[in-house]
Amino acid sequence: MKKQKSTRLQKISFVVLLTASVIWLVPIVWGISTSFKPATEISLFPTRLIPDRPTIEHYVNLFNRSDTPVLRWMLNSFIIASLHTIFYLFVASFAAYAFGVLRFKGRDRIFWLLLGTAMIPTVINLVPLITMMIDLNWFGSWIALIVPGLGGVFGMFLLRQFFLGIPIELIESAKVDGLSNVGIFFKIVVPLSKSAFLVTALFSFMGNWNDYLWPQIMFSGADVNTWTLPVGLSKIAGTYNYDYGLTMAAAITAIVPVVIVYAFMQDHIIEGVARTGIK
Repeated sequence: MKKQKSTRLQKISFVVLLTASVIWLVPIVWGISTSFKPATEISLFPTRLIPDRPTIEHYVNLFNRSDTPVLRWMLNSFIIASLHTIFYLFVASFAAYAFGVLRFKGRDRIFWLLLGTAMIPTVINLVPLITMMIDLNWFGSWIALIVPGLGGVFGMFLLRQFFLGIPIELIESAKVDGLSNVGIFFKIVVPLSKSAFLVTALFSFMGNWNDYLWPQIMFSGADVNTWTLPVGLSKIAGTYNYDYGLTMAAAITAIVPVVIVYAFMQDHIIEGVARTGIK
């Protein structure tokens, strides 16, 4: 009886996940198809998923336009997202180590208080953040896209949950051997938490790579060559909204790097998320 219930539950889960996957994949497949369609086929009705005469003219046009330096935008986004991820891993991991391994008065209360800040809508912080960026003379600079997000609590929570799974006996024995907290962190905790670090790094990188609102505000009036990719894509969508093939080519170009990174890291991502207890 239990086996039948388990089998039935697995089938229901499979159907639900398959339906969700199809719903998620259809817009992407449709966008890829549109990006390879000639302009004459895009406007056909009824439309077709597979183009009769596939073409790369939209991609060639996208990368050859002088007013839309896509490669420069991609490089800018990659540098900014990478620097943000590196610094965020340091901040989040040190905080996670303090809240997960060290013992001090009020530790759990402070942790849950910080975690509660995740419930505050981002838009509420926009005006204070903009004022701070102006006062620090960071408005319109890359620093404004790297530093403010370093206080995000999700990565800290993810790493803390992983650190809690490290046997306390291992840490205590290291202390007996005379290893300091810094030594324990770098020689024991970090090597045992590679999967969690990779998951946190991926989420941080993707969040910064895909961020649109904050870069749009920071780069308003700035030189086009300093923009990030989402800001540049918004210009393409607004200026060439009649050219669906060009717009779709730009959108697909934006998601390719993230898909490649995920494809190489998916095993570590699954392991890291599973071991942190997040289902």
